Amino acid sequence: MGKSKQIILTHEAIVHKIKRIAYQIYEDNVNEKDLILAGIEGNGLLLAEELKIVIEEISGIKVHLCHVQIDKKNPRNQIKTSLPEESYTNKSLVLVDDVLNSGSTLIYGIKHFLNVPLNQFKTVVLVNRNHKKYPVKADFKGISLSTSINEHVEVVLNKGQFEAYLV
Repeated sequence: MGKSKQIILTHEAIVHKIKRIAYQIYEDNVNEKDLILAGIEGNGLLLAEELKIVIEEISGIKVHLCHVQIDKKNPRNQIKTSLPEESYTNKSLVLVDDVLNSGSTLIYGIKHFLNVPLNQFKTVVLVNRNHKKYPVKADFKGISLSTSINEHVEVVLNKGQFEAYLV
């Protein structure tokens, strides 16, 4: 017998949260000409792509996407980015992921970017699960959930159909 899925965010709710987060990022970077959205491979990158579209619609900021590859099973392994360090040096950078669970992916992503001087560094997650084992927080979040450790959050970000489930 399969596990039951409970929808926690509909497509419309996720679209609304993306717009709200985009406005928050813009307000935080209103004086910037360039902004780096560093999306963690998978849903983090897809979320960053959606945020880029909205931020560029509502502002004059030029948004650059950075694809961040982190081995989620072994986050201490080397992290790779699609942009060289020079392209985000002295810029405002926002690290984006879909779910903040234990915090390990986000904290190792943060650690990677701390090697470079930045104007500002912020983090975004769509779902914050409040089960952190690392002292990391999301500066911008779509929703915060108090879940049991046995529950799992699944985020689906297919073009035209976004949903988040509690499994």
